[in-house]
Amino acid sequence: FYKYIKLLLQVQHVSKQIAEDQRYKGMVDCFVRIPKEQGVLAYWRGNMANVIRYFPTQALNFAFKDKYKQVFLSGVDKHTQFWRYFLGNLASGGAAGATSLCFVYPLDFARTRLAADTGKAAGEREFSGLGNCLSKIFKSDGLAGLYRGFGVSVQGIIIYRAAFFGFYDTAKGILPDPKNTPLVVSWAIAQTVTTIAGIVSYPFDTVRRRMMMQSGRKKTDMLYKNTMHCWATIAKTEGGAAFFKGAFSNVLRGTGGALVLVLYDEIKNVF
Repeated sequence: FYKYIKLLLQVQHVSKQIAEDQRYKGMVDCFVRIPKEQGVLAYWRGNMANVIRYFPTQALNFAFKDKYKQVFLSGVDKHTQFWRYFLGNLASGGAAGATSLCFVYPLDFARTRLAADTGKAAGEREFSGLGNCLSKIFKSDGLAGLYRGFGVSVQGIIIYRAAFFGFYDTAKGILPDPKNTPLVVSWAIAQTVTTIAGIVSYPFDTVRRRMMMQSGRKKTDMLYKNTMHCWATIAKTEGGAAFFKGAFSNVLRGTGGALVLVLYDEIKNVF
């Protein structure tokens, strides 16, 4: 449910269903009010899209990362060419994330829109489910509607995955015996990297979520003309802190990402 809280805090300023005087003050306020106003099951709203998206995303990220590492790190000695090795890891991680996003973006889009659809009764909601969300937006805006915010998403995912894989692979690579690193050390490195990567890329995530909320609206109802206008408007009307709304919830959620990274390494060592 951390993801749900994060999404609501990010998009509540552009949601038609959340009045200005009803906006959540923070993570705790959001956590307490959701069961009262929407019911406990609201924590899992849009989760099906997230489940369907999650496994292909992870599989594609790791598969593409290894392929890109062959391209960027071929012939590079990590001991004598540290900075080239480091930049190669950043590049392979970023490229893997951007490539994977092309395949799963509509599911990520649907996850956001369903989570932000906060009506308690079915009649108060904009969408009845995953299929209804995708078909409605496709009919009104075409394929472009399902990929709204894609550009800034690619920028964010490149930064996130570059930091995520780049720092982790580099840190593991300079250890005396990377393949026999204790599990707790690997997890500590992964957790630190996940937290840093999440915070650095978080403003991009906020902007892309705001852009996603524009799809299906009339042009006169759109708050942002484009991505750059979105960045400028948020900074001007809400302040820099608005880019980080829900960031702490995201840090708590990031523990899972750290575990995935460590388990992938352990499985790769076995095979």
